Amino acid sequence: MVPSRLVVLISGSGSNLQAIIDACNSGEINANIAAVISNKADAYGLERAKQAGIATAVLSHKDFDSREAYDAQLMNVIDTFAPNLVVLAGFMRILTPSLVQKFKGKMLNIHPSLLPKYQGLNTHQRAIDAKDDVHGVSVHFVTEELDGGPVILQAKVPVLADDTADTLAKRVHAQEHIIYPLVVKWFSEQRLTMEADYAVLDEKQLPAHGAHYPE
Repeated sequence: MVPSRLVVLISGSGSNLQAIIDACNSGEINANIAAVISNKADAYGLERAKQAGIATAVLSHKDFDSREAYDAQLMNVIDTFAPNLVVLAGFMRILTPSLVQKFKGKMLNIHPSLLPKYQGLNTHQRAIDAKDDVHGVSVHFVTEELDGGPVILQAKVPVLADDTADTLAKRVHAQEHIIYPLVVKWFSEQRLTMEADYAVLDEKQLPAHGAHYPE
């Protein structure tokens, strides 16, 4: 099977990017990362990409008058690398409908909550404030609804009595670095697709909350 071509979008340190780079390099994922694109020139993830010999591009949102203008140019930059899959790995931008539609069924995101709970920001503190006993992370297809696309895979972590947002985040991150490469692997093996409002793995419709890791 021909390796998939990935483009990864980042805004920060790129720890999920690193997990995917490692899985590609080890042969766990049958894919090549064609490029890493950041909206921030100082994102450490760009350094990770350079160390791995991956092409990088910086497209600062500050250089554009509108979200639409930015996303139109971002679309052009992504297109130059002809990806099969676009992976959002801590890309802190709300995407316009035109960009989402262009890569419909070919764009993944990871979100630090058990969706549909806690869409948006500050998810760890919100879980603590709600006195939840379980928190976690979701990988989902991207749709026009913020953090609202079909969920593919979730991993759960316990919320401990003495947790802070930081300690809880660390446990969630550990799970992120396992399940995101796994979902990219499924997609690259052509086992994963998106239908109208749900994900399909191995020709079976996944439930609304996706599959659960570990099974």
